[in-house]
Amino acid sequence: MKNSTLLFLIGCLSFSCSKKDGQSKVNNIDSIKIIDSINAVRTAINDSIRSKNHFRDFSGSHQFTHNLIDRQGSVSFKKIDGEADHYDVSGDIKSGGNSVMIKGFMAVVSEKHMNFTGNITQHISENDHGKPYTRKGTKTFMSKDGGKTYRLQDMVNGSGFVDYIDIHF
Repeated sequence: MKNSTLLFLIGCLSFSCSKKDGQSKVNNIDSIKIIDSINAVRTAINDSIRSKNHFRDFSGSHQFTHNLIDRQGSVSFKKIDGEADHYDVSGDIKSGGNSVMIKGFMAVVSEKHMNFTGNITQHISENDHGKPYTRKGTKTFMSKDGGKTYRLQDMVNGSGFVDYIDIHF
């Protein structure tokens, strides 16, 4: 009798343990599916925020000026796919022996500020007889007129004179 009671208890315990294992696996799989669907929604929201401009779209060609060059040049802003407020920038101004070339990357960081990373090279005959001067790295363009004109804030050139390099929108 003791053996049959013992066998009965062992059978009941093994049956109840296997039942719990099956339920926990089902619950675990359901939890993983729920977490995956939540992560998919979060990823979609983050991607839409990252690729949507927070400020106006600056794509296109715009006027580019330097205070010592009588002509206007142009600068092209090409939106970088999948990135909000980021542009590839290139352009130039040429008049006689004077010129300014800009090439790099622009990030719009506020309504009044843009951060440019790249090179701005100028040849101005009045400054060191046209010796080239290049501004490298990250520079800020700032607007004081509501976004119609953005002026380079690194204004002092290699000769010690002030340059006004502007982008007009």
